[in-house]
Amino acid sequence: MNWWQAIILGFVQGLTEFLPVSSSGHLAIGRELLGIGAGGDLVFEVAVHAATAIAIIVVFWNEILRLLGGLFKFSYNDETKYILKICLSMIPVFIVGVFFKDYVEAAFGSLLVVGLGLVVTGILLALSDGVKKQGEEISWWQALVIGLGQALAVIPGLSRSGTTISTGLLCGVKRESVAQFSFLMVLVPVLGEAFLDVVGGEVAASSTALLPLVLGFIAAFVSGLLACKAMIALVKRAKMKWFALYCAVVGIIVIISQMV
Repeated sequence: MNWWQAIILGFVQGLTEFLPVSSSGHLAIGRELLGIGAGGDLVFEVAVHAATAIAIIVVFWNEILRLLGGLFKFSYNDETKYILKICLSMIPVFIVGVFFKDYVEAAFGSLLVVGLGLVVTGILLALSDGVKKQGEEISWWQALVIGLGQALAVIPGLSRSGTTISTGLLCGVKRESVAQFSFLMVLVPVLGEAFLDVVGGEVAASSTALLPLVLGFIAAFVSGLLACKAMIALVKRAKMKWFALYCAVVGIIVIISQMV
């Protein structure tokens, strides 16, 4: 991967991590179009995912400080309860990461899986966009169900933000609450994976040079920052149907291209 390919893929990752169109699916499609190939090296994907996680921290900085302030009061308050719900939501993806990592990595090489995942994402977005009920704050069972959605979204083509936000809306969570919860719940898994790759020497073993990794990281951070803010506004206004149509169309095109 050269520097300009890294910038393009980083920009795509940042944009599609927050817009509900599947960042992993678009990275796989982008690699194919750029002639890079899926390969077995996931370090670039980890780097650009870490960049979008940092974009989340920037966007929700004040909220994160409020939550941490409540946590370090060492009492059971609203902030502590919210953080515990985030922890509960991370359990399913932790289980998938520990026991099914090899299967997930193998799926990244299949564009047919990407196409099917995009179609499913489109269906979920269409269903959730039709929810008219005002909704409620996130309960314990809703946090767990949203976490199950995140665990399923490790499949390429199945949008993480689209799946978790749609799952939350279908469970009756308020539109004002679901986007924030969806973005905050991904911080620990993504940053944790990046940390483990650095400590475990995966970065040193990467086939991607340092310059493309850095440029891809910067591109993902900048585009992710813009997309995160845009997505929050879109969820509040129930503007998901066009993303649903886009995912369905692209997914069908990818499926057909793999079958002919």
